[in-house]
Amino acid sequence: MAAREIVFGEAARARVIEGAAILADAVKGTLGPRGRRAVLAQAGGAPAITRDGSAVAKSIELPDQLHNMGVQLLREAAASTGHDAGDGTTTAIVLAYAIVREGRRYLAAGHSPSGIKRGLVQTAAAIDAALAVQARPVDDNAVIARVATVAANGDAALGAVVAEALERAGKEGAITVEAGAGLRSEVQLTEGLRFERGYLSPYFINQQERQTVELDQPFILLADAKIGGLRELLPVLELVARTGRPLLVIAEDVEGEALGALVVNHMRGMLASVAVRAPGLASQRAALLDDIATLTGGHVVAGEHGIPLDRAELHHLGQARRVEIGREHTTIVGGAGTAAHIASRAELVRRQLENAEGQRNEHDGAQLRRRLAMLAGGIAIIKAGGATENDLRENQARIEDALFATRAAVAEGIVAGGGVALLRARQAVAGAPQGDADHDAGIRILLRAVEEPLRQIVANAGAEPPAVLARVLRGSGGFGYDVEAERYGDLLELGIADPVQVVRSALRNAVSVASLLLSTEVTVHPIPLPPPPPDHHHDEDH
Repeated sequence: MAAREIVFGEAARARVIEGAAILADAVKGTLGPRGRRAVLAQAGGAPAITRDGSAVAKSIELPDQLHNMGVQLLREAAASTGHDAGDGTTTAIVLAYAIVREGRRYLAAGHSPSGIKRGLVQTAAAIDAALAVQARPVDDNAVIARVATVAANGDAALGAVVAEALERAGKEGAITVEAGAGLRSEVQLTEGLRFERGYLSPYFINQQERQTVELDQPFILLADAKIGGLRELLPVLELVARTGRPLLVIAEDVEGEALGALVVNHMRGMLASVAVRAPGLASQRAALLDDIATLTGGHVVAGEHGIPLDRAELHHLGQARRVEIGREHTTIVGGAGTAAHIASRAELVRRQLENAEGQRNEHDGAQLRRRLAMLAGGIAIIKAGGATENDLRENQARIEDALFATRAAVAEGIVAGGGVALLRARQAVAGAPQGDADHDAGIRILLRAVEEPLRQIVANAGAEPPAVLARVLRGSGGFGYDVEAERYGDLLELGIADPVQVVRSALRNAVSVASLLLSTEVTVHPIPLPPPPPDHHHDEDH
């Protein structure tokens, strides 16, 4: 094992926090509709220009190992928020560093990290509850468009595209985002399906930034059985590998040697592939697999009625134009099933649904309605447009953020945007400190930190944060500052709203990560090996 350096106390904490400060300074300028752009170097290509704080955070790697620990911890707040709510990554970083910055002053004054953490956690819970009370339900397409616009950094055209996709696919429908070929972003409706199962191993991921697996023109193996042994799967792998096309495996489960072989071949570039569990409970699985087979033009193998897996041929496999698999969802776009077969299958499910409704069987009825929606509903594809490759990438990232934000808004409701919701939640929290000095320090730290998103949004717009903050605090409800129009008013009425799920998630993850940073007492990291001495070779005279 390489030798390791151990750093204690304030010396360790200071260097880790310095790294967190570098990340926060790099990211905070992108916050809000007037956020600034960052230029990111790209390996082997032109630099990317972006206002996506998450992309900026992911791009930062510092030479000092302790600084890099601070970067990684703060980035964790952003990643967790992105996973929980799909948006709010920059807000989480801004909040987390504000807590750390304020907390460090109290640590220097002799307050205990554990006492501060108690105050932070208690106050965060109270603010979280106040945020939930503020939430308004979202049941109007115009409101959805405004939420999407805010999440797309104020781009009304992209917000309208996301709202159109949600309207065409349905609020629970499947929507995917792809690079388009034109200047404008647009929505297309195509055959496809989406179900709630994700990849069985993260080693399949080939889109690191989105943490997804994306395969073009894949074959699809559908098996109504567990696949564990390599021997039974190998014939199919060899058949598909000869075509040069990727493979999606959907089965009751894929484990052991079979899963290992798929992962190894995928990572070595011999056969791009991914495995997911089949959707539904055991009683529904066979029917759902048959639905997927119909949509993709394939056949279910193994199980009671299928041919043995080791005798499957290419014509037994389904096909699609594209598949996208995340941690929790699988989306299949452009299946190869014929319209006649799909219509026939949908009619069969429709008759079963009528029978279930006639017998007042709500459980079966709900399952059959979901199956019918999958067979008949299709998928909305948002084709991101742009004048340049950089514009296209930027617009695709904004659309994805806006799509996640609107789904979060539909799920839990909205609150006033622009940092106002956190301020109103703070005002609703009992202001008087209630514990010992350390606990009360934690309360004061968080009450100050929740001002930071509003302050940063205003600063990025070139206005004066103290003056704007003072006037907003004199108001109530959704009263805040519209930085785009440079006016005060009810932000909800002006269409400036955030999904409450995003704000709550950002607060929760910021407090969690900041508490870790403030309680850091020792760091351990490898000592870099010195570079080898130069190799001096001189010709000798003979």
